Amino acid sequence: MAAQELDGIAADLAARLGLSRPAGRCFAAIWRAAQAPSAEALVAELGLSRSNVSTALKELRGWGLVSVERVPGDRREYFTAPPDPWDILRIVMAERARRDLAPFADRLRNVDGEAAADLAKMLGAVAGWMEGLSRLQASDLAQAIAGEPAEGGKKKKKKKKAR
Repeated sequence: MAAQELDGIAADLAARLGLSRPAGRCFAAIWRAAQAPSAEALVAELGLSRSNVSTALKELRGWGLVSVERVPGDRREYFTAPPDPWDILRIVMAERARRDLAPFADRLRNVDGEAAADLAKMLGAVAGWMEGLSRLQASDLAQAIAGEPAEGGKKKKKKKKAR
Protein backbone atom coordinates (compact mmCIF):
# COMPACT_ATOMS: atom_id res chain seq x y z
CA MET A 1 0.00 0.00 0.00
CA ALA A 2 2.89 2.38 0.71
CA ALA A 3 4.06 2.18 -2.93
CA GLN A 4 0.59 3.11 -4.23
CA GLU A 5 0.33 5.94 -1.71
CA LEU A 6 3.75 7.27 -2.77
CA ASP A 7 2.72 7.06 -6.44
CA GLY A 8 -0.43 9.08 -5.72
CA ILE A 9 1.42 11.71 -3.73
CA ALA A 10 4.10 11.97 -6.43
CA ALA A 11 1.41 12.34 -9.11
CA ASP A 12 -0.26 15.16 -7.14
CA LEU A 13 3.06 16.90 -6.50
CA ALA A 14 4.12 16.53 -10.13
CA ALA A 15 0.91 18.20 -11.28
CA ARG A 16 1.58 21.14 -8.96
CA LEU A 17 5.16 21.44 -10.22
CA GLY A 18 4.19 21.53 -13.88
CA LEU A 19 4.65 17.87 -14.79
CA SER A 20 1.92 15.43 -15.77
CA ARG A 21 0.39 13.02 -13.27
CA PRO A 22 1.71 9.98 -15.21
CA ALA A 23 5.19 11.54 -15.06
CA GLY A 24 4.85 11.80 -11.29
CA ARG A 25 3.76 8.18 -10.99
CA CYS A 26 6.60 7.00 -13.23
CA PHE A 27 9.11 9.08 -11.29
CA ALA A 28 7.96 7.61 -7.97
CA ALA A 29 8.24 4.06 -9.35
CA ILE A 30 11.72 4.73 -10.74
CA TRP A 31 12.89 6.53 -7.60
CA ARG A 32 11.86 3.76 -5.21
CA ALA A 33 12.92 0.84 -7.45
CA ALA A 34 15.69 -1.41 -6.17
CA GLN A 35 16.78 -2.01 -9.78
CA ALA A 36 16.33 0.41 -12.64
CA PRO A 37 13.03 -0.41 -14.38
CA SER A 38 12.43 -0.46 -18.11
CA ALA A 39 9.47 1.23 -19.76
CA GLU A 40 7.79 -2.16 -20.08
CA ALA A 41 8.20 -2.78 -16.35
CA LEU A 42 6.64 0.62 -15.62
CA VAL A 43 3.67 -0.19 -17.87
CA ALA A 44 3.12 -3.47 -16.01
CA GLU A 45 3.61 -2.00 -12.53
CA LEU A 46 1.59 1.20 -12.92
CA GLY A 47 -1.12 0.00 -15.28
CA LEU A 48 -0.52 2.95 -17.61
CA SER A 49 -0.56 2.65 -21.38
CA ARG A 50 2.76 2.35 -23.21
CA SER A 51 2.20 5.75 -24.84
CA ASN A 52 1.51 7.38 -21.44
CA VAL A 53 4.70 5.88 -20.03
CA SER A 54 6.75 6.92 -23.08
CA THR A 55 5.43 10.48 -22.89
CA ALA A 56 6.04 10.63 -19.14
CA LEU A 57 9.61 9.35 -19.52
CA LYS A 58 10.32 11.91 -22.24
CA GLU A 59 8.97 14.61 -19.93
CA LEU A 60 11.08 13.41 -16.99
CA ARG A 61 14.20 13.21 -19.16
CA GLY A 62 13.53 16.74 -20.43
CA TRP A 63 13.48 17.99 -16.85
CA GLY A 64 16.65 16.01 -16.03
CA LEU A 65 14.84 13.99 -13.37
CA VAL A 66 15.63 10.59 -14.87
CA SER A 67 18.51 9.24 -16.86
CA VAL A 68 18.88 6.23 -19.11
CA GLU A 69 21.09 3.24 -18.44
CA ARG A 70 21.80 0.46 -20.88
CA VAL A 71 22.79 -3.10 -20.17
CA PRO A 72 25.22 -4.73 -22.61
CA GLY A 73 23.37 -7.23 -24.80
CA ASP A 74 19.94 -5.82 -23.91
CA ARG A 75 18.14 -3.43 -26.26
CA ARG A 76 15.90 -2.02 -23.52
CA GLU A 77 16.50 1.26 -21.77
CA TYR A 78 16.47 1.27 -17.97
CA PHE A 79 15.67 4.42 -16.02
CA THR A 80 17.22 5.81 -12.87
CA ALA A 81 16.51 8.84 -10.71
CA PRO A 82 18.73 10.67 -8.23
CA PRO A 83 18.45 8.85 -4.89
CA ASP A 84 18.86 11.99 -2.76
CA PRO A 85 15.68 14.09 -2.37
CA TRP A 86 17.85 17.22 -2.14
CA ASP A 87 19.26 16.49 -5.61
CA ILE A 88 15.69 16.17 -6.87
CA LEU A 89 14.85 19.54 -5.32
CA ARG A 90 17.89 21.11 -7.00
CA ILE A 91 16.73 19.86 -10.40
CA VAL A 92 13.13 20.97 -9.89
CA MET A 93 14.18 24.44 -8.69
CA ALA A 94 16.44 24.95 -11.71
CA GLU A 95 13.73 23.85 -14.13
CA ARG A 96 11.00 25.97 -12.53
CA ALA A 97 13.26 29.02 -12.67
CA ARG A 98 14.18 28.30 -16.29
CA ARG A 99 10.72 27.31 -17.54
CA ASP A 100 8.47 29.61 -15.53
CA LEU A 101 10.11 32.61 -13.90
CA ALA A 102 12.72 33.60 -16.48
CA PRO A 103 10.26 33.77 -19.44
CA PHE A 104 7.85 35.95 -17.45
CA ALA A 105 10.67 38.24 -16.40
CA ASP A 106 11.76 38.52 -20.05
CA ARG A 107 8.21 39.35 -21.17
CA LEU A 108 7.83 41.98 -18.45
CA ARG A 109 11.08 43.67 -19.49
CA ASN A 110 9.39 44.47 -22.82
CA VAL A 111 6.43 46.17 -21.12
CA ASP A 112 6.56 49.90 -20.53
CA GLY A 113 6.04 51.20 -17.03
CA GLU A 114 7.71 51.27 -13.67
CA ALA A 115 5.47 48.57 -12.15
CA ALA A 116 6.33 46.12 -14.94
CA ALA A 117 10.03 46.92 -14.58
CA ASP A 118 9.86 46.37 -10.81
CA LEU A 119 8.03 43.07 -11.26
CA ALA A 120 10.53 41.95 -13.92
CA LYS A 121 13.40 42.82 -11.58
CA MET A 122 11.80 40.85 -8.73
CA LEU A 123 11.11 37.79 -10.91
CA GLY A 124 14.64 37.93 -12.28
CA ALA A 125 16.02 38.06 -8.74
CA VAL A 126 13.90 35.09 -7.62
CA ALA A 127 14.91 33.11 -10.71
CA GLY A 128 18.57 33.91 -10.05
CA TRP A 129 18.21 32.93 -6.39
CA MET A 130 16.60 29.60 -7.36
CA GLU A 131 19.26 28.93 -9.98
CA GLY A 132 21.97 29.74 -7.44
CA LEU A 133 20.48 27.32 -4.92
CA SER A 134 20.16 24.67 -7.61
CA ARG A 135 23.92 24.84 -8.25
CA LEU A 136 24.73 23.92 -4.64
CA GLN A 137 25.68 20.41 -3.65
CA ALA A 138 22.77 18.51 -2.10
CA SER A 139 24.20 18.75 1.42
CA ASP A 140 24.85 22.49 1.05
CA LEU A 141 21.32 23.03 -0.28
CA ALA A 142 19.88 21.22 2.74
CA GLN A 143 21.94 23.43 5.04
CA ALA A 144 20.97 26.61 3.17
CA ILE A 145 17.27 25.82 3.40
CA ALA A 146 17.63 24.89 7.07
CA GLY A 147 19.36 28.24 7.66
CA GLU A 148 22.69 26.68 8.57
CA PRO A 149 25.99 27.93 7.13
CA ALA A 150 27.53 25.82 4.36
CA GLU A 151 30.74 23.89 5.03
CA GLY A 152 32.92 26.55 3.47
CA GLY A 153 31.08 29.36 5.19
CA LYS A 154 31.20 28.39 8.85
CA LYS A 155 30.61 31.24 11.22
CA LYS A 156 33.56 32.19 13.37
CA LYS A 157 33.14 32.46 17.10
CA LYS A 158 33.83 35.89 18.51
CA LYS A 159 36.57 36.15 21.06
CA LYS A 160 35.70 37.82 24.31
CA LYS A 161 37.65 40.93 25.07
CA ALA A 162 39.68 40.96 28.25
CA ARG A 163 38.69 43.73 30.66
